[in-house]
Amino acid sequence: MEHPKTRKTLILGLGNTLMTDEAVGPIVVRRLESETDPAAPLLFLDGGTLSFTLAMPIEECERLIVVDAAALGEAPGGVRVFEGEAMDRQVSLPAKSVHEVSLADLMDMVRLTGRLPERRALIGIEPAVIDWGDGLTPLVAAAVPAAMDAVRALLARWDAQEGPGPWALSGNQAD
Repeated sequence: MEHPKTRKTLILGLGNTLMTDEAVGPIVVRRLESETDPAAPLLFLDGGTLSFTLAMPIEECERLIVVDAAALGEAPGGVRVFEGEAMDRQVSLPAKSVHEVSLADLMDMVRLTGRLPERRALIGIEPAVIDWGDGLTPLVAAAVPAAMDAVRALLARWDAQEGPGPWALSGNQAD
């Protein structure tokens, strides 16, 4: 029997808010949530440093966007979007932290249930510094609006492909 899903998008910010640029995922998600109509079918979660308890919210959504600091081999503050199978490949690369391994494991766990959202994406932001600290470095802080725009662009494109839906985020969107 197929698992019924509510028609919503999970926007999941990952990272440790005590570790400088590692906090960028939760910061992006909190800023997006603050500008979004609470009636929109969007669920914003600060996933912290990951836990298998996140499997259930992922299984229950139709679309998934993960925002996270990621070693991309780019200049600090670089933002890249990995969608669908490209996301799967990115999170399965040899990890530079336990955090990344956990994301791959979490995705595999949900995949085994047959409930991995078909529409899924990772928005990775290249960190400058991962060390104890309570704020983003200037280059990564400057990338937050670009990461937010990447989330908005994904939602808009997915909406256009799926038909009308009340998914839009307010903010700096193009009409």
